[in-house]
Amino acid sequence: MRKSTIWLLAGVMVFAFIGLLYLQANYIYIIITNQEDQFKESVKRSLYQVSHDLEIDETTKYLNDQVFSFRKKYLRKGKQSSDPTRIIMNEQQRLPINNPDGLSAKINININGEIDDQLPVLPSFGKSTVSATSKVIQDAMDNYLYYQNLLDEVIKNVSKKASDKPIEERIDFKNLDNYIKTELANNNLTLPFTFAVLDNEKKVIYQSPNYSVVPQNVYSQILFPRDPPNKLHTLQVVFPTQKKYVLNSIRFFVPSIVFTIVLLIVFIFTLYIEFRQKRLSEIKNDFINNMTHELKTPVASISLAAQTLNDTDVDSPQLMNYAKAVISDESKRLGFLVEKVLQMSLFEDGSTQFKITELDANDLIASIANTFALRVEKAGGTLDIELEAMDSTIIVDKMHFTNVLFNLMENAVKYRKENVPLELIAKTANAGDKILITIQDNGIGIKKENQKKIFDRFYRVHTGNRHDVKGFGLGLAYVKRIITELDGTIKVESEYGQGTKFIISLPYIQN
Repeated sequence: MRKSTIWLLAGVMVFAFIGLLYLQANYIYIIITNQEDQFKESVKRSLYQVSHDLEIDETTKYLNDQVFSFRKKYLRKGKQSSDPTRIIMNEQQRLPINNPDGLSAKINININGEIDDQLPVLPSFGKSTVSATSKVIQDAMDNYLYYQNLLDEVIKNVSKKASDKPIEERIDFKNLDNYIKTELANNNLTLPFTFAVLDNEKKVIYQSPNYSVVPQNVYSQILFPRDPPNKLHTLQVVFPTQKKYVLNSIRFFVPSIVFTIVLLIVFIFTLYIEFRQKRLSEIKNDFINNMTHELKTPVASISLAAQTLNDTDVDSPQLMNYAKAVISDESKRLGFLVEKVLQMSLFEDGSTQFKITELDANDLIASIANTFALRVEKAGGTLDIELEAMDSTIIVDKMHFTNVLFNLMENAVKYRKENVPLELIAKTANAGDKILITIQDNGIGIKKENQKKIFDRFYRVHTGNRHDVKGFGLGLAYVKRIITELDGTIKVESEYGQGTKFIISLPYIQN
């Protein structure tokens, strides 16, 4: 699949996921907003009803007190008066009336001034009876007006004197909690709450246990709104779990969001795998091309030398010796290339076994440097050794560790500057409980963006049009793997055009 097609599919999927997440987020926002609005409206309606109930309770209490006072007053007057129509009884008044014909009747009048509809049916005895009935109705109306005046007087007293009382006498704070709870339950709100009563200066008059102000969760309602402005009191109710209550309305959305996120993660991972496979495919093709080119050269040389040996016309001993040397050298080179590939394949299946041994790093580097010095001199350079480590005993696999140092030195020769003498330095030093082994050169260097990739398998830094730099991109990957397996670390320090320094850190054994 072409990379452009992959990017197109990735763009479509990303657009689809963004659209899906946007719709879900927008829908969740709408649900939360509506739930908050409904909650606020229900709380306001409940608190308003609480305020109204308190007004009704206060008025009822005041009316009862006033009626009791009036009852005592007029009962005393009724005992001194000969008019039976002025006798007052409980909440409902029964007025005895005697008509001129000697018939008696009683009319019930409630304290609110209403005439009982169960009036006695008076027998008709002519004009005198009609006259008596009219007198009864007239007396009933007089009593109604009388009680109406009493009620008006009570209402005036309530409106004038009620606000003069302290709020503690007007409200039973213990019952106020029940009022609030009842009204909230009537609006289907059962979450916990705390409340407080404040005066017009925002001073707390009373507060329930655990009351604390949470600005976004405070709801206020004026108590007794008919009071003068300087005597107004405010009821504040706080819902500590309001946010949790609102968020519970979107619990059913959680699985949908989780599944969407899982799909997004799977898509991103799939996209990563696809690009990685694409990159590995490109690396594989590059590796095959490099391997073909690398293997073709020694095979061609061996084939040419074999033809020379098979040529019966060649009798020169020098030519025969040269052909044998070519076959020997190219065979070693071919074996070395095959060994590199096999080394990495062994690491893949984890079948590599180390032969751990103790050895002196200074001695090993000196031995390798002596072997490699001829190659450096042939390239027109110098090899310097600086063995400064006092504690240099390490535990490594000698063969693999020797290959590591050879690879690093070989890279220094490969990537040297043209027309500039190579300066290769190998040195050791102690740092804490570690020994540092440094391979440094003055070659072409490595760019910053490539330094993190040079230890990847098959990765080769682009060196321009240089046909003398060959390889599979496996050398530094092999170095990194060996050092890691030996509980060490390797890092690179390089400036493009200035040279490269590889620093290996390994634990040493104290003498």
